[in-house]
Amino acid sequence: MRMAAFEEVRRLGEIHDHLTATELKPGFMFRGERLPLVNPHRGIFKPQQMRFLLSIKTVFPKPGAKVWYDDQREVHRQIFEGDESVDYAFMGQNPDAADNRWLREAFENRVPIIYFLGIAPGRYQAMLPAFISGWDPRGLKARVAFGVPDQDAIAPPENAIERRYALRAVKQRLHQASFREAVITAYNGRCALSGLPEPLLLDAAHIIADKDEKLGQPVVANGIPLSKIHHAAFDAHLIGIDPDYRLHVSERLLVQNDGPMLEALKRLHGGMIHLPGRIKDRPDRDRLAQRYERFKAAA
Repeated sequence: MRMAAFEEVRRLGEIHDHLTATELKPGFMFRGERLPLVNPHRGIFKPQQMRFLLSIKTVFPKPGAKVWYDDQREVHRQIFEGDESVDYAFMGQNPDAADNRWLREAFENRVPIIYFLGIAPGRYQAMLPAFISGWDPRGLKARVAFGVPDQDAIAPPENAIERRYALRAVKQRLHQASFREAVITAYNGRCALSGLPEPLLLDAAHIIADKDEKLGQPVVANGIPLSKIHHAAFDAHLIGIDPDYRLHVSERLLVQNDGPMLEALKRLHGGMIHLPGRIKDRPDRDRLAQRYERFKAAA
């Protein structure tokens, strides 16, 4: 039953960049019966048909909303700072409440679970397998560790190398998901070049690659939402954006004549990108200048 739930969540992850209540509500099928993946009103969930905990959830608070549990605020920081496990707050103040007992039982029995980690209000990344690696009745919190993804045997990491590998995979996914969500939201879900309004066809392109420690941070000012083809052209230095937000198309494309898709790219030359509503979300001019120099060098 647990493996059927895991397979359904993996399938959803292959289709969607993030999961919402719409994707999670149908649950999963097991031997002709439909079972839920989450409790929409509680973060700790065990289906009646299962002996042990199936999933936990950390919501991402809305701007200005009350933060009910510390883990809502801290889990992203803990992951990005390299903690091998993260805090997960108990439900309420009673360690012996049913939800908190489920956490303890999952800890004692090394049960693999699904961690739905909030990346934006109402949007989640599913981290699996995850494990309850500690249970603290005095601190009213558990610890959650991440398992090595895509292994046939689902077991907690046995050593520091496995823990670091699992954490690196989670950090990369969280980085990509959070960055993409923030950039595309800043531009109201539209491509900055074409105005295409379908988020499923958009990427959050880095102006400066994240491997650059000085300027590659996952901040909105280092990102531009681009459709798949515009992203590919930007990364290949076939399209450039100067510090004044003007578009440049490489001579390599301008001299070709081969159908409407190419013509649409060529028409971008000399135009301006669509800018986000908030000034602080606009592409950083210093980053654009550095990237534009690479475009010119590649011409």
